[in-house]
Amino acid sequence: MVVNNDTGRLSAREIFVKKTLVAFGLLALALGSAQAQKLTGAGATFPYPIYSKWFSEYSAAHPGVEINYQSIGSGGGIRQVTAGLVDFGATDGPATDEQLASSKTKLIHIPTVLGAVVPIFNVPGIGDLKFGADVLAEIFLGKIVNWNDPRIAKDNPGVKLPDQKIIVVHRSDGSGTSYIFTDFLSKVSPEWAGGPGKGTSPSWPAGVGGKGNEGVAGLVRQLPGSIGYVELIYALQNKISYGEVKNPAGNFVKASIAGVTEAAASIKSMPADYRISITNAPGANAYPISSFTWMLVPLKSPDAAKGKVIKDLLSWIVNSGENEAAGLSYAPLPKNVADKVLKTVYSLQ
Repeated sequence: MVVNNDTGRLSAREIFVKKTLVAFGLLALALGSAQAQKLTGAGATFPYPIYSKWFSEYSAAHPGVEINYQSIGSGGGIRQVTAGLVDFGATDGPATDEQLASSKTKLIHIPTVLGAVVPIFNVPGIGDLKFGADVLAEIFLGKIVNWNDPRIAKDNPGVKLPDQKIIVVHRSDGSGTSYIFTDFLSKVSPEWAGGPGKGTSPSWPAGVGGKGNEGVAGLVRQLPGSIGYVELIYALQNKISYGEVKNPAGNFVKASIAGVTEAAASIKSMPADYRISITNAPGANAYPISSFTWMLVPLKSPDAAKGKVIKDLLSWIVNSGENEAAGLSYAPLPKNVADKVLKTVYSLQ
């Protein structure tokens, strides 16, 4: 270091260097602050396992970005995002026109991934069962009340069904998983369609309620003789038996990525707002209780900086995150849908 021997002061060159370093440091801090964002989201439990992974990985790759997502159910997610309480919502049952009209900001559905809802059961000594679509409807209507009912036995020849009461377990909260399940039941059962109908919070004719996919899975594990419905990954993680379901082609199909993908392939034209149902889709091996799940995001974010992060997050999900979907038993977006979604994401403000 060059100094004045008499006074110990820094030379003009050293002063310039120090000022330059300080300036660069302040610039780096400013840029870091500009990029640091905390996003809040709430909604569906159906995609929570994959969202949790995606958000963690995105944050790790983008220092300063924190994403706090609460899996409170699709109904809660829609309520919070339309009220402007969170930056984005998540739902497995598309928001209604009325819900969208009531939103403080204009929202758009962005499909992120596909999954399967499976009938889980706890029947001592039995690990595999087949369920006709009409039989599932009768069980959840409270009309088939014993496991050895002839209609269940007909679909399961050779299985020794116990003379045991069926305990129906359903969601107690507003749920997109319920929407998917009841959308399916409404398509296969006129009585269901004309009664409880499809919705995130239908009036259940029978059974006990559990909060979230986690709650339903927990109750079924605890209650011998019970049957419920959850997203596939929850059945796998909790090691709960889940049944094959009869599809429109007349085949009993076990939920799988391939079966969900085949159901998605039935789409001839994706609507501009992405609100579409693929339950009970045609196809020899299509799994009949399949669905997209969506993020609800502002078309124009009230906070421009957060809007940029949401836009970048969604493009990252489509370009990179989809590759990880299969590892958690979700099906990635079909390429034609992914291409369309990217164009929509790039149009966000």
